[in-house]
Amino acid sequence: MAHNESMVVVNGAQVSFIGHDCEDIPEFLGLRYGALARRLDLSFNRLRSLTGLKAFPDLEELIVDNNLLGNDLQLPRLLKLHTLTLNKNHLTDIEALLEHLADVTPSLEYLSMLGNEACPNQLVSPDKDEDDYQRYRYFVLHKLKNLKFLDTRKVTQRERAEAEVRGAFMKVVKPKTDLDSGEPKRESPASSYTPLPKGSRDARNHKGVFAKCRYVYYGKHSEGNRFIRNDQL
Repeated sequence: MAHNESMVVVNGAQVSFIGHDCEDIPEFLGLRYGALARRLDLSFNRLRSLTGLKAFPDLEELIVDNNLLGNDLQLPRLLKLHTLTLNKNHLTDIEALLEHLADVTPSLEYLSMLGNEACPNQLVSPDKDEDDYQRYRYFVLHKLKNLKFLDTRKVTQRERAEAEVRGAFMKVVKPKTDLDSGEPKRESPASSYTPLPKGSRDARNHKGVFAKCRYVYYGKHSEGNRFIRNDQL
């Protein structure tokens, strides 16, 4: 499929190339915008590789939601990257990825992996519970010690302390009861789930899971809507 610059939306240092079914980052994108971009949104494509990110050395935010990225995902060294959203990809085992991110993105503070099998969130895995998700958080925080937000939740001091003590042992979640009983695995509704508002498919509106006001807390007990902007409600 041919791509051209008319498919790109640019707003200052924010570059969006959304919903064009590309399997690799187009070469022209890096040549034209690599030195400019600080925020790059490549959501709703069919990306299996992020090799083309070598042309974006100064990226601070990378949004690659709703793609086909798997466990072999590799990024170039991005020293300034602080925000990465990988929502609704094909991640099933994140240990190698987390070790890779710890090495190549030392400034990473905001990470979201909702909608992946590796993230045992009840919205996409009804057979999982809060304990499964908390174990996942401990394991991620054990690998990425500088995170401030994971998925839609702020990292707490208690979580950080728990991750330090026992995060290394949290890789394996509780076994599924249907597997133990020998029953066939049921189809998960993950294929129809997206953690993003429907309007996010618009290249001009898509913000990923983290909004600009990432330090603002909306409501004492509100967890799910903290990163949703008013124009997405």
